This record gives sequence, C-alpha cells and structure tokens, in this order.
Amino acid sequence: MAVLGMGGATPAGEVTRLLRQFRPQDGQAAAQLMELIYPELRRIAKSRFRRETPGHLLQPTALVHEAYLRLVTHQNHEWKNRAHFFAAAANLMRRILIDDARSRHAQKREGERPSISLDQAGGTGQDNAVDLLDLDRALVELEQLSPRQARVVEMRYFAGLSVPEIATVLGLTSRSVNRDWATARAWLRGRLSA
Repeated sequence: MAVLGMGGATPAGEVTRLLRQFRPQDGQAAAQLMELIYPELRRIAKSRFRRETPGHLLQPTALVHEAYLRLVTHQNHEWKNRAHFFAAAANLMRRILIDDARSRHAQKREGERPSISLDQAGGTGQDNAVDLLDLDRALVELEQLSPRQARVVEMRYFAGLSVPEIATVLGLTSRSVNRDWATARAWLRGRLSA
C-alpha cells in the first residue's frame, strides 16, 4: 500500500527508509516522516472514530498527534519497516482511546459507554457493536491465552493493518494471520456476549 504525502503517492519503502534513519533530535527528518505517514495515521484514526458513539471529545486529529508525539519522542526506536511502525501506532492508539474512554466513563459513571465493531475491522460489514472498555479487558485476557492473537486484533482493529502487513510484522504467513484473526474474533464475541 502506498502512503500519501503532499506530493502524491509515496512508496512504502521510502517510509521504511526514513523510519530506520529516524532520530528524535532531527527535526527535519521528523517533519519529513510526519508528512509521509500523517495521511495514513489520520485515515486509521477516522476509521476508528466512525465506530465510536457520537459526541466524542477526542477527535481523529488529536489522536493522530498524540500517537505521533509519543512515538517520535520515545527514545528506543526499533522500527523495522512501515508495518512495524503502524503496529506500534496501533498499540498507542489503543492505549490513548482506552485512557480517554476510562476518563469519560469516570466522568459520566452512568452514561453511555463508547462502543465499536469488531466485524467492521475485518471488512465483514456487520455491525456488532461492543463496549470499548469491555473489549480492552477482553484483549488483556486474550493476551494471557494467546499473545499473538491479541496482537493481530490490535493491529487489525486499532491500526487498520492489512493481513499481509500483520504477517510481515509478526513474521507469519497471511494464512496464519487470517486464522488467528478469525479465532480471536470468535473468542472475543463469546467473551463479550457472556
């Protein structure tokens, strides 16, 4: 998949090259990297917010900026490629969204909790909304049973990575990722409907 920059489509290899060379103190490299990855991060964030309840205080732009700032200010950058970077972004976006959901839930106590759809992430088109905080608790449980399946869900849902991209990050075949995704979704559906 090409990443769009201001000048049009940019090959994923260019993003990978910049990620490997990235140093937090290099402002020019950070700006160039942001220009290349911002549209993809924004697309991911916007797709996550389509699954949330209306009236969300945290907007896609704020989510992208927060995730990007946390990623580039972290001192230990070991991004192997574009997919690996977006997997790290998925983890951060998950944490930011969960922290925001906890904060909103604590303020409301009895209000509507944010909900999402696992099936939309897999492209099935079905809309089985689940509570974001319940999903996070279930993912923590799944991490205990199958860390790999939990990572697949995180990368697929929170970062919108494709099956081949997840396979690259985890060093698996696409077939294994598809199997993990299907198994994890089935387990999560069962766990969340209990």
